[in-house]
Amino acid sequence: MLKARLYDFSLFLISLAIAFSFAGLLADTSYFFKALIVYWFFSILYFHLRVFYKNGSTSIEYGITYDLSIVLFAGPLGLFIFELVYRFSVYLYRKWTKTADPTELTDTFYNIGCFVITNSAAFFLYQQFHTSFAGIPFGFWILLLLLVCISSYLSGAFMVIVFILLGELKSRNEATNFIFRNISLLDYGKVAITNGLLFIFLQDKSWEMLFMVFILNYVVSASFQSKSQSIQDKLERDKFEQMAYTDFLTGVHNRTFMDKMLAELNQAEEEIGIVVADIDKFKSINDNYNHAVGDKVIQHFAGTLKSFLRGGDYLFRSGGEEFTLCLRFRNFDQTVELVTDMLKGIENNAVEVEYNGEIQMLSYTASFGLYFYQVNKEFPLEKAYIQADELMLQSKQCGKNRLSALNGGTKKEAVLT
Repeated sequence: MLKARLYDFSLFLISLAIAFSFAGLLADTSYFFKALIVYWFFSILYFHLRVFYKNGSTSIEYGITYDLSIVLFAGPLGLFIFELVYRFSVYLYRKWTKTADPTELTDTFYNIGCFVITNSAAFFLYQQFHTSFAGIPFGFWILLLLLVCISSYLSGAFMVIVFILLGELKSRNEATNFIFRNISLLDYGKVAITNGLLFIFLQDKSWEMLFMVFILNYVVSASFQSKSQSIQDKLERDKFEQMAYTDFLTGVHNRTFMDKMLAELNQAEEEIGIVVADIDKFKSINDNYNHAVGDKVIQHFAGTLKSFLRGGDYLFRSGGEEFTLCLRFRNFDQTVELVTDMLKGIENNAVEVEYNGEIQMLSYTASFGLYFYQVNKEFPLEKAYIQADELMLQSKQCGKNRLSALNGGTKKEAVLT
């Protein structure tokens, strides 16, 4: 930790040396300080739109920086002054709002040093090559894009050194992946275009256009963040909803989701087959083996049932070893045929379990009850589920490993398979 903090201060001192070793401000002093106020204001305004994430104990910040335009306009000293004012404003704000990290002060020195050094390197490269690119179509913009990429890679290299000093980076491959991390060319292009326009308008003293670039950048960034947040919120809601409606042992829908879907399907007014399926002699499986084996059987049972379903069908774990199915878009005979295939699939498909350190193939059977009818308000699906459950119990009483089915629409007698 001490080495990392000394490294932070070293970068700051190097940036200080670079700033004051260059021949002062390139821009007129009074004009520079006017620009400084504008840059500071919009940087502070934009600050809450930046993206932060934790990598170990280190917070990493992503977002558009305006450093390249100001260093091209005012030189390394001008950039150093801007970074000093801006970063300490952020530091004081975070201290005031009690959102500062424990290492906030040294991180501030690191940010000043890192951004001044990397963008000063971009400045010297610009001074060296801008005349060569002048004769190329869009040469100015191509050069800026290259400078943005180079400064980004340098910044990544500085951060890698921090990770190494903190012991959070172990391999050369991890370091390379971080430096050349997945930042799209569009992101680099956005930074290059923004800074290029700002530099041009600073040179022309076009304050109106300068303000418009800042405002446009803020509006676009705020819009993207709002949409991104909406998407993230939806993903989180969907995730929590999925967790609330999912049985964690089998991965199929749970009883809560079953009650919800039965209420929704009550409005469908379609022909539906409600099936209740229950593993035969499940208690003896737990007693003769153990609950881990019993869980494996339940998982296998759920997976087998699910393999027979198609779009529009539903499978729920409605009890311990009991599952309920809603089979749709079939007639009675087709539904009976499907459930019969499920029954045979269970009987003929043993499950691999581990017991007493050995792998064993365990066979089991299940009993099914099917109630098929046209959904209507007078006889909701909740009642149909009760009918299917009674038919399943009838299968148990008739010897297990069979299907008892009833077509509620035609009052066709129960079919035993």
